[in-house]
Order: sequence, then structure tokens, then C-alpha cells
Amino acid sequence: MNHSILTLNDFFNNLFQNHGDRLAVHFQHQSFTYRELHKQANRVAHGLIKCGVKNNTRVALLLSNTPEYLISELGIFFAGGTKVPLNNMLGENEILYILNDSDAEVLIVEEQFFSIIKNIQMELPKMKTIVGVGRTEHLPSPFISWESFQANEPEAMLTVSTSPTDLSLILYTGGTTGKPKGVVHNHQGTVLTSLSMAIETTMQEDEKILLTTPLPHAAGLYLYAGMVKGAQIFIESKFDPENVLEHIEKNKITFLSTVPTTLYRLFDFMEDKKFDVSSIRTIQYGTAPIAADRLRQGLEIFGQVFLQIYGLTETQSAATWLKKADHRTDEEYQKILQSCGKSTIMSRIKIVDELGNEVSRGEEGEIAVKALTNLIGYHKLPEKTAETIKDGWLHTGDVGVMDEKGYVYLLDRKKDMIISGGMNVYSSEVENVIQKHPDVRQVAVIGIPDKDWGEAVTAFIIPKKTPINAENIMQYCKNNLSKYKVPKAINIVEELPLTHYGKVDKKTLRAPYWEFASRNI
Repeated sequence: MNHSILTLNDFFNNLFQNHGDRLAVHFQHQSFTYRELHKQANRVAHGLIKCGVKNNTRVALLLSNTPEYLISELGIFFAGGTKVPLNNMLGENEILYILNDSDAEVLIVEEQFFSIIKNIQMELPKMKTIVGVGRTEHLPSPFISWESFQANEPEAMLTVSTSPTDLSLILYTGGTTGKPKGVVHNHQGTVLTSLSMAIETTMQEDEKILLTTPLPHAAGLYLYAGMVKGAQIFIESKFDPENVLEHIEKNKITFLSTVPTTLYRLFDFMEDKKFDVSSIRTIQYGTAPIAADRLRQGLEIFGQVFLQIYGLTETQSAATWLKKADHRTDEEYQKILQSCGKSTIMSRIKIVDELGNEVSRGEEGEIAVKALTNLIGYHKLPEKTAETIKDGWLHTGDVGVMDEKGYVYLLDRKKDMIISGGMNVYSSEVENVIQKHPDVRQVAVIGIPDKDWGEAVTAFIIPKKTPINAENIMQYCKNNLSKYKVPKAINIVEELPLTHYGKVDKKTLRAPYWEFASRNI
């Protein structure tokens, strides 16, 4: 048997045996020890193998933050399969595209999505098994129930032979062409991501972690990192400031994973209230920088506990960390706070020019990352892979600068992406939808600074005829786009600024909004 400790099944089997009766996870009214979690995940793995899952068979998950999500993803790894997690905010067209593009053969889906899957199941030729998590009476044909799928399967540990180069995950990220791209990672990369996150966040064995963002996103990384240490992990389905603060006080939470948008809500909620937050040792945030005045507020409330991460779906793990020691309000740290930190133990960073040559410190260029956790490539997109990975370096499409001390500063995005509330929105995807509206002649979508969302998706429309009903277009967006991609504002304009090449000049469009922002991100 090919036995490697750089595979997820070996990695988790070992951890779960070692941590045994320690409490692992708490979902609202349910708690599991590591041993119980192991047994339940083994049952799912046996069920998957019975459905024909072998090494690298794609198994898709369309579930919110539930015990079934966690048990299923571990079961996939124990069976040797490849996890394809679907964001539960996706619309029907995106779900159909991802399930087909990934070649998923098994889907585990919860009740709120039954009707969508029923609508599209005839268009899923490769799908062999659909497992429905929900009330049996609501189960469409030919779905099989979660109970009949796994409840009577053996709890014994499996010894599936996997290789470090087998595929662990295909993560879909918005596509600049409007089609999501599948980012492929292997076992070795995902194991190293879990170790890297545990080390970089200085996780302890007595850690109590609270996760309130979707598990298919970064929250899942902190979940694995916590498991490395045998931590207790509290999982909520959504972020609610009062609920978070009650958790911290009651359960003595030590580690919080956030995005700036949720942090600000937390700070604002606490303004006239008293909560004991003294147990907090680490607040990790990412996807956007934190405003300096807001950081001051945070340091007053929580102390020096903040950690910032910069990473991409393609790097899987963090590419840089801005450490707790750097989160200070002294004069000399004002500039460093605008950075996203330095490279990690698993990553190397360089800033390159258009030809891929490294530029001098202090010079602007594209951020390139070489990391042990980087993607293997894009699923079925060899040209895109070759364009993005050159000599082992991932070209991020982000423009940045590195100072003499190695701190990386993000300046702008080459790829036209908006980060709103911690979610990636590709402006071209939103534009493609709005452009189809019969009353729209031309559209441009940008992100503008927003104190709550980080960036607010904003559309500028030249109408075919006036007057035009902006409310109708907003409703059209709501019907055709995932919730977080819907513009927060629609502006009707007579013309759009153009570059010398006749393309919409988004730089000019953004300028008035970003004039007083310290960077164009």
C-alpha cells in the first residue's frame, strides 16, 4: 500500500485518533468529540465508496454551515474523493455550470436547494447519486435520503490508498469571462495549508475558535488548523454581533475569524454595551485592509490580538501575514498597517514587471507567489494555467510593492475584481448580466469604498431610451445574480469614460470615489 503522511485521509485519521474524546465541534445544539466525528465521517466514506467513489472522484457539497457539511467533507477525504464545495449563495445557472464542469458524480445537498437541483437534474449527465439532507417527505425522486445513505454504514476506519498528488479540492472562483474557474489543489497542498495556518496563527491546544462565515471559504482553513491542535470549534450559520459577543463571554472564545465588514459591526455594536471579551487572544481578518481609525477602536476593545492575511483561492493558504506585533498605532507603524504583511513559512513573494523580471524594492509591479500550497492548475483550462503559473510562480494579477523590510503593500488589481463583504465579485460577470437587459445600451461595474462592505458593487448604465427605470434593473439583477453580486447602487449616465483604445476607462470612473482612499483596493 502506498502510504504517505502527506495525504488528507492519513492526516485526519491520525489527528482524530490522537485527540479522541476531546470536544471537537459545536453546532448550535449539537456537539461532537473527535472520536464521534471520526466515526460519522467513516460512515459517509463507506457510503461514498458504495456509490462508486474512488481516488479523485468528484463529490460536490451544497450545504450551509451544518454538521452534515463537516462530516461529508471529512468523509470525502477518507474515501479518497475530491471535494467540490459550492457556495450556498450561488444561483441556479452557476450551480449547474460548476456541477457539470467539475465532472461531479455525487452531490450532497440540503433541503433549501432541493428545488434548484430538481430543476437541473436532467442537465447533469455525469451525476450518479444525489443525497438529500432534509425531511424525507420533501425528498424529490430519485434523491436518496441522508439517513439511508450513511446511517447503517460501518464506523470502522478505512485504509484507502491515496497519493500526495491526488486531487483534494476543486474550488470555483468567479471568472473574468463570466464563467467560474475551477482551482485545483492536491492532498499535499491541503495538508500543508492546515499546518501552515496552525503555525502562522500560533494556535494553542486549548484554543476555542468561533467561525461565522461559510465553511467552503476561509473559515474551513481555520477549522482544519484548529483540528491540528485538537481545539474546540464553535460554528454558526451566520454572523450576528450580539450572538458573537455572547459566545465570547459564555464560551471563553479565544480565536475569531472575520472580515473587516463584520469587525466594524462588532465594534459599533459594542459602543454602549458591556461584554467580557478578555478571553480573546487572536482576531484574524482578511480580504481587505482595516481602516487605521477602526484598528485603534479594535485595539482599545480587544488589545493587540489582530492578524491580517492576504491570500487567494489559488494560494489556498495565506500568502502573507501581518502579525499581531505589527498592529500598533505608534507613529512608526502607521505605514506598516497599510501593508498586508510579509511572506509566510510556506510562501515566497516577489514583485515582477510585465516580462516577469523581479523589480527593485519600492517599485510597483505584479505580486507573484511561490508556495507549497499553490494550486496545481485550473480545471480544464490549460492555457489559463500556463498564463498564471510561470516557472512555479503564481502571477496573482494584483499590483503591489515590497518595502526594504519585506512588507507587501497591495495597490490595485489587474484582474477586475471587487471584494464586497469578504466575497469576490468579478465586475465582468455583473456586467454580462446587466447588458442582457433590453433597456441597457452599455454598462460598467466598479467597486467603490464603503465603510460597511469594504467595497460596494456599483453599476453605471447608459440607457437605450430615457427615462429608464433603475428599480426594474435592480430587480432584474436580483433575479439573475447571486445576492452578494447585486449592485448596491445603479447610476444612469449619458456616457462612460473611454481609454485611447476605446475601452471603458474604469480608472477614471473610480477616481472620484477613491480620491481620498489610501489605495485602490
